[in-house]
Amino acid sequence: MFHGMMTIYKEAGYTSSDVVARLRGILHMKKIGHTGTLDPDAEGVLPVCLGNGTKLCELIADRDKEYNAVMRLGVTTDTQDMSGKILRQVSDEEVARTVTGEMIREAAAAFTGEISQIPPMYSAVKVGGKRLYQYARQGQTVERAARKVWIHELEITSIELPLVTMRVRCSKGTYIRTLCQDIGDKLGTGAAMEHLLRTRVGQFRLEDSIKLDEAEAIMKSEDPERINGYILPVDSFFEQALCAQVREEGMRYLLNGNTLRREFTDLPRSAEAKDVRMYDRSGKFYALYRYDPVKDELRNVRMFLS
Repeated sequence: MFHGMMTIYKEAGYTSSDVVARLRGILHMKKIGHTGTLDPDAEGVLPVCLGNGTKLCELIADRDKEYNAVMRLGVTTDTQDMSGKILRQVSDEEVARTVTGEMIREAAAAFTGEISQIPPMYSAVKVGGKRLYQYARQGQTVERAARKVWIHELEITSIELPLVTMRVRCSKGTYIRTLCQDIGDKLGTGAAMEHLLRTRVGQFRLEDSIKLDEAEAIMKSEDPERINGYILPVDSFFEQALCAQVREEGMRYLLNGNTLRREFTDLPRSAEAKDVRMYDRSGKFYALYRYDPVKDELRNVRMFLS
């Protein structure tokens, strides 16, 4: 069994669950989880967690994300992307006649910082115990509460009307489809997302990703151990944390996830309040703890035992 994290390049046509299902077959293991949904038509970075790494799924999902998105002005659909039913459309000539590059950049700038978004009907958000897409497939529209999200950066990188390409760095919970439609509504033309490529989730980047076919080819090759080059160890997720080895007399406390006195470790006396990666004397990673300098002790945050 593998333990850690992989950066999968999700190709169009796969759901996030599809990726997990196929990867289970490729790696011959069941304990695999993804870190949040990515629309079936979207491509790019999908971090997956393996074995003990599945305890990181929620933490990874909380990290900021970065996208390259193409929106088509002049089209409004029921799914907010070009896969849906067209509800309203104006001609490309009308878009070119009424919208300028300056207007597009001004409209986009209005959606930076903290903004409110209403989750799209075609999404996995639950209302009344059902997914919104379940209501949508039955032709129903239900009330949805607006949510606060952060757009840290929004850069228009190309304008070839009616298509506009932009780079977006945002918080979790942001719907790029909704962002496209909202920008289009502000311009008065409407808009739908034409294409979406996720390039980063926290520390997981597109250039480090691997496609499922590539992973399968490695596992069927004469050297399947090469797959380990694409698996990040669990402790690498906490690379900003301090690290400490636990002495023999403290191991029974560590194994049970109990509070540890600092003298049971090699943590420097000068250490300040901070998360600490805990290892045994052989260098095996066990847990993330947090140091309390007032009580001079370490408290368990999360265990990652094999």
